[in-house]
Amino acid sequence: MSSRVVNPPHAGNARRSFLQMRGGDVALVSEMEQRNYEFPWSAGIFRDCIKAGYACQVMYFGDQLIGYGILQSAANEAHILNLCIDKSAQRQGHARHLLDHLLNLARQAPADIVFLEVRPSNPRAISLYEQNGFNEIGLRRDYYDSVAGREDAVVMARSLNSD
Repeated sequence: MSSRVVNPPHAGNARRSFLQMRGGDVALVSEMEQRNYEFPWSAGIFRDCIKAGYACQVMYFGDQLIGYGILQSAANEAHILNLCIDKSAQRQGHARHLLDHLLNLARQAPADIVFLEVRPSNPRAISLYEQNGFNEIGLRRDYYDSVAGREDAVVMARSLNSD
């Protein structure tokens, strides 16, 4: 458990909060990544993202770390590199809040458009992104590791100019 406790729950009224990921968070984030993905990022990738100055956000619900997101921004564009809600906290609306938070950070960057890749085998994520204004704009062949060898990635984008 992280040494940071943010907005602890009071009488069942837990709150979501977001913090910039620090080096001390990497072990917990890596553990969560391992639990949630068959082909997880390494701890070194998370450390590299922090070092590069990306918006690496951890999401708490009460005092529990329940998710994280990584956003890269440059040249009026943003790219969501990773978005994860721990299995125990899924299907409770947290992913939508984390996505909204990352989109707000992209607006502040400022970015005009946000890109992401998603596995075609992840229909829940695709639905979340479509419900939040993302559209499929392409396909990256053999982008992800998979049990069968490689899996394509659906490339999605959302304009922030119409917000």
